[in-house]
Amino acid sequence: MNAGEHAGRGSWLVRNRMTVLSVMVILAYAAFVQWIWGWPQLAAQWREIGYAPVFGALMLLVATYFIRCYRIYDYFHDGVRGRFLSLFRVTQIHNLMNIMLPFRAGETSFPLLMRTEFAISLTRSTSALLLMRLLDLHALCAAAGIGFVMESGRGAYAWLLWGIFLVAPLLLFCLKGRALAIADRHLPEKLSKFLVEIEAGLPADAAGFLRAWLLTILNWAAKVAVLVWALFSIGVSPLGACFGGALGGELSSVLPVHAPAGVGTYPAGITAGAISFGAPAHGAGLDLLAGAAINVHVLILVSAIAGTILSVLLSPRR
Repeated sequence: MNAGEHAGRGSWLVRNRMTVLSVMVILAYAAFVQWIWGWPQLAAQWREIGYAPVFGALMLLVATYFIRCYRIYDYFHDGVRGRFLSLFRVTQIHNLMNIMLPFRAGETSFPLLMRTEFAISLTRSTSALLLMRLLDLHALCAAAGIGFVMESGRGAYAWLLWGIFLVAPLLLFCLKGRALAIADRHLPEKLSKFLVEIEAGLPADAAGFLRAWLLTILNWAAKVAVLVWALFSIGVSPLGACFGGALGGELSSVLPVHAPAGVGTYPAGITAGAISFGAPAHGAGLDLLAGAAINVHVLILVSAIAGTILSVLLSPRR
């Protein structure tokens, strides 16, 4: 009996080791923040801004999840038609797992959930996810690049380079057919069927790609605007440093070394990005920046949890 209990306990730990690791890291991080800054002191930064603006920012972040979901809904329209709320639940579960699990392990949940819920093949959903992540990375850099242009002092020349970078994905999409044809000629015959699935996971025409690109730009413009507003309202300066902080934080979340729930890595990314764009690197300015980075990270976590709860309430799994 005791041996069975020990075996059951051991198997439970094996099955839930990632969850246990995440919870332990989050608790340790919360204790560290309390020791260094104190959560009441960090909460005072939000009280100075006002709870109404903070709640509005939180709602705008949740709204970006609907934009992301509609991008996928439009992308897989034939396979998910009429099931937007079910897709919203899938995308929110994927988003929360992506945030909470370390080393980008949560990304694997998207193709699995799409296959389970909508019978979309793993290859097709993985191909689409890769493209969307590339679009996300481009849009994030483009949105945060506004701060770099503002602080560069190069005027029209800097804005021209930014504009070229902004539309670069549209130019690259025109080369899709040629790249796939070259790959088909050089890949072994056994891999040809996977190439067909990969091609099926890409937009069939320029109009579909344009819609995905525009929705991506809209999503990241809104999210970066909220992050910049939060950092600037707390007192981070100059304004370009707030854009750099938004870029650094979000870039840290796409790295393979992403910690569970982004604890430590996300605020560090914000701090490094803001300093790179001109924020103070020492003294009281650095202390203010570190506290602001933690508060922005908390805002991101709360929005992800709120979005997931909302998705479950709107579309409970049958």
